[in-house]
Amino acid sequence: MIGFLAAAASMFAVMYSTQAILPEIGGAFDVTPAQAGLSVSALVLAIIPGAWVWGPLSDRIGRRRTLVLAGALLAPVSLAVAVAPTFEALIALRACQGLVMPGLLTVGVPYVTAVFVPRFGARVMGWYMSSLILGGLVGRVGVALVAAGAGWRVALAAVAVLPLGATLLMRRSLPEAPAPAPAAGGGRWGWDPRLAGALAVGPALFFAFVAAFTFVRFRLEAPPFDLTPFASAAVFGLWVLGGLAPVAGRLVERRGWRWTAGLGLGLALAGVALSLPDRLPAVVAGLGLLVAGMFIGSVASQVALGGVRSVRPGTASALYYSVYYVAGAVAAFLPGLAWQAGGWPALAAAAGGVLGAATLLLGLLALPARAARRASREAAAPAAPPSLGRI
Repeated sequence: MIGFLAAAASMFAVMYSTQAILPEIGGAFDVTPAQAGLSVSALVLAIIPGAWVWGPLSDRIGRRRTLVLAGALLAPVSLAVAVAPTFEALIALRACQGLVMPGLLTVGVPYVTAVFVPRFGARVMGWYMSSLILGGLVGRVGVALVAAGAGWRVALAAVAVLPLGATLLMRRSLPEAPAPAPAAGGGRWGWDPRLAGALAVGPALFFAFVAAFTFVRFRLEAPPFDLTPFASAAVFGLWVLGGLAPVAGRLVERRGWRWTAGLGLGLALAGVALSLPDRLPAVVAGLGLLVAGMFIGSVASQVALGGVRSVRPGTASALYYSVYYVAGAVAAFLPGLAWQAGGWPALAAAAGGVLGAATLLLGLLALPARAARRASREAAAPAAPPSLGRI
């Protein structure tokens, strides 16, 4: 799995490489915080049309060929971002990155489901998520630290080397995936509670996560905290809590994906509430709970997605990541307007509202399954003996 996990990590490092340096980008190009957030939104929005190209393409040419091709294209585009002469050019190049990334991202879940889950179980999704977390740490903490010492352009150029190395690893070691099985019902769309649950949980958690971590540095560098850029960037170190992802995979095996997804949503809601007071320990603890909830719930969502049989795997993955990254794109911009208008409480209200709606929908989706289990138990129970009155 090493080549694939390296590619996943490098993809996330590139994806969020500008998030930790938004104040530097804003200062370099003289743009507002919300405009600087477009360097995340542009990439995320471009993932959506890209997903509908790469996902179905992988169903036709194979997962391995798709992964290698996408990795090879991502490296030169990422290097171009580091030398973008204007803010408009930077946004356009970030969009190009977003068009390429679904070749790794959208294909990742069906590839893991077909190649590694049969060997190791649902915990493999936790390993996959851990690689994304590692990449996110490099893209946030690593880029912020290098930018503080050598400038943000040098930091982005260094990140561009990662997908190149990962592509070379994949070419040498990546196993082939079996041909995808035909979709149930001949590929016709139908109601699928697993897909609906994945579409509710994953995007909601991602919205709250991106909203908080895109704009938290603006909060921490303003009164009453007044942290330095170096100190505020350290908050991205909370991504180490994503090490819970393999544990989440085991929870799915034992308790099911719905229960694990509900746990992730609950932790994220608690984290958003805890981050409200203007006390640094509370903010850090709240963000930590949000990180834990994000990755626990995301593992559950991806396991649910891997079990979808109503459509082909590449198509199901494209749909999931389309909704997922629409949520992320919105979260990288609109909460910035909320922050500018009402501070952190307004941003937290937006994130909490989306998480609450997803929690409600997940509960509603679980009702038919609970009713079916209850009916099955009743049907299997032995008939009660007649009462004395009836005799």
